[in-house]
Amino acid sequence: MPASAEFLRADAVLVSRFGVGEPHLLLLAETSGSVDEAGTARAGRDLTDRLAADPRTAWVRGYWPHSLSELRTADRHHALVLVRFRGDERAVRSAGDDAIARYTGRSGPLRVSAAGETAVLSESERLSERGLRLAEIVTMPLVLSVLLWTFGSAVAALIPMVVGVLAVVTTTAFLRLLTDVTSVSAFAVNITTALGFGLAVDYCLLLVSRYREELAQGRAPGPAVGTTLRTAGRAVAFSGAIVAVSLCTLLVFPLPLIRSIAYGGVAVVIFSATVALLVVPALLVLLGKEVNRWDVFARLRPRGTVHAHEGAKGVWFRLAVWVTRRPAAVVLGALVLLGLLAAPAALTRFGLYGDRLLPQSSPVAQTYRELRDTFTTTASGAPSVVLPGLHATHSAEALDAYARRLSLVPSVRRVDTTTGSYRRGQQSALPPAQATRFTAHAGTWLSVDPSTRDALTPEGSRLAERLRRVPAPVPALVGGPGARLADIEHVLTDRLPIAVGFAACATFLLILMFTGSVLIPVKALLLNALSLMATFGILVAVFQEGWLAGSSFGPAGVGVTDVIAPLMFSVAFGLSMDYEMFLLSRIVEEHRRGISTPMAVATGLQHSGRLFTSAAVVFATVMASLALSDLRHLRIVGAGLAVAVLLDCTIIRALLVPAVMQLAGRANWWLPKTLNVATDTASVRPKQHSPLASSPPVGGHEDFDTGTARAPSAHKCRQGFDAVDD
Repeated sequence: MPASAEFLRADAVLVSRFGVGEPHLLLLAETSGSVDEAGTARAGRDLTDRLAADPRTAWVRGYWPHSLSELRTADRHHALVLVRFRGDERAVRSAGDDAIARYTGRSGPLRVSAAGETAVLSESERLSERGLRLAEIVTMPLVLSVLLWTFGSAVAALIPMVVGVLAVVTTTAFLRLLTDVTSVSAFAVNITTALGFGLAVDYCLLLVSRYREELAQGRAPGPAVGTTLRTAGRAVAFSGAIVAVSLCTLLVFPLPLIRSIAYGGVAVVIFSATVALLVVPALLVLLGKEVNRWDVFARLRPRGTVHAHEGAKGVWFRLAVWVTRRPAAVVLGALVLLGLLAAPAALTRFGLYGDRLLPQSSPVAQTYRELRDTFTTTASGAPSVVLPGLHATHSAEALDAYARRLSLVPSVRRVDTTTGSYRRGQQSALPPAQATRFTAHAGTWLSVDPSTRDALTPEGSRLAERLRRVPAPVPALVGGPGARLADIEHVLTDRLPIAVGFAACATFLLILMFTGSVLIPVKALLLNALSLMATFGILVAVFQEGWLAGSSFGPAGVGVTDVIAPLMFSVAFGLSMDYEMFLLSRIVEEHRRGISTPMAVATGLQHSGRLFTSAAVVFATVMASLALSDLRHLRIVGAGLAVAVLLDCTIIRALLVPAVMQLAGRANWWLPKTLNVATDTASVRPKQHSPLASSPPVGGHEDFDTGTARAPSAHKCRQGFDAVDD
């Protein structure tokens, strides 16, 4: 978050001027007797004194030695010690980890457990590393099995695996180096390594498949590699550029987790595409026809299915013919299905997961459950209202009136400050020891006790906004977890249009250059938006509402969707365009040979359908391995991206793209004259072919059976040729 965020400024003032602020660590001390018994109190004071004596500690506020009632449960079995550390994020993490290791566990009559931001980060990092190892163990054999079945050759299948492993190793090393420059989230390592492995495999899949197709047509290895680079290699280059651009949009959001994913993601995309375009062709030349050897599944597959000519009228061709003969019905049915899948998105309640990203079995999560069951304000995080320019002794009346107004705000139970405690506009006295902590020589502050149990929910965010709207005697700063959520929401909503606009414009231009068409990139953007909306609806239904919680694999709903979760769709958007390029590269190639649009779509789908489906299965397998993690963030990212690519390769690529292109007809290839020069070089269009020249003559119609245009009248043909000449 930028330093100008209000909740950060409020926290900085509380720490520097009042010696309070949001604690980094919460230690929950539990005893079978009373926390006020002599032996227990002595152990509690010793714990507090040792924490306070650490030079890394900024302040300690515990139940002992002053017996603060708000830090003790009514049954006197639990008490809290709140700790704030000095220094930057790294120093806080180091001090917090050390304190957790030293002071948690059994300490005399006390059993101490940890909660707080530092404890959550330490636990999530531990679980993230464990999840990464688990993903690697599960992913490798599954991906190799898919590739062996797809290629029908162990040699061909090993090429993507080798490049994928190189991508993972390089990404991990890059992120380790990046930690010396900026903070890198543990989640970023899991997400970007999985992304890098999946993309590397996808790119190699496209190149190796095209090379083997060229060999099957009788070409020598050298010319086959040349054709592969001109066709599939060009698609890989444009695809990598689109995915990198999509990830670059995350840099507009000033959040460490998001930016570290962007840094690692862009680096791994560039590396994966570069290795695929430089190393894979060299390997193919060296291997020659040996790339087709060792089909380990030869006995399980029908004879000739792997090496058959891909242009034959197979299942994908027949599917395209079926779709293009009833395009309106297919479009309507697909839109209804996607709409139903997207409908749960209307139930979205944005919040922050906080400790809820941890599994219920985690010791930190168990401590938080105890806190919520036994405490209210301290566990959930009370809002703080800071008045840096108001001295309580000089402006007691103004402070009193302001505190009364705050206590009347909906969802506020009590307001405490130096002038007293306020409930529904009524004042009562505070003990002097508690009242003095709210004032300093440069201002005062107020503590708000909310009725909401969890500040990291829409209710907590709305409460912070209501507090900010209350007229204050001097400029006020509202802090606390609810204010943090509100400020994050403001940053995201303010910068989201910039990110979406940049991604859409850059993608439009890249696909325009690739295809030499205006309509095709517009179609790609709209269809990808539909796919992402459906994916988001599924995530809300499963992870927020818990609609599958009764099944063996469905998680329990937590009632909110993390406000950062939608940013994952920049990754999903890039991946969707990745498979769009797989399909478009072949459709455009076939159309530039003079084939009619329906035949080009059918032939392109036949050539690439099995390819992008296999690529999607590989990538979904890699991402699904993240869903095995114990961390909710990783489960959502893994499940979301897996669902996105599977929806994309089925409903979008196999059904909607052929149907929409059939409905558009020759408009698919329309390009304004002013853009011809700009796109001729990028789209490597032969000079004698303009968008109209490669389409049927004006006035004609396209024939599916012959793949050519039926001739119209001579006059209309002349009109078409005149248009081309112009």
